Amino acid sequence: MVDQFSPTPLYVQLADLIAKRIESGELQPLKPLPSELRLQQEYGVARGTVRAAIALLRERGMVMTMPSAAHTSPSGVGRRSPADSAGRRG
Repeated sequence: MVDQFSPTPLYVQLADLIAKRIESGELQPLKPLPSELRLQQEYGVARGTVRAAIALLRERGMVMTMPSAAHTSPSGVGRRSPADSAGRRG
């Protein structure tokens, strides 16, 4: 779960949690991610937080977005580590 009191922005925490699910194989390459609404409900965050997390995962090369959904990358593994984005604000 995300930590509301952590100095790390919520969207970075959420992106890291989703990244772990991709890396573990729980979320499969080239398959849709759970919907924004489902992620909101699952992690107790706002829609903007979910969208920012997906954008960060896209920057890391871990997901690609299609017109109506975000999908994991072909390999499911990105170019950047979670620590690369830890200094972001959001």
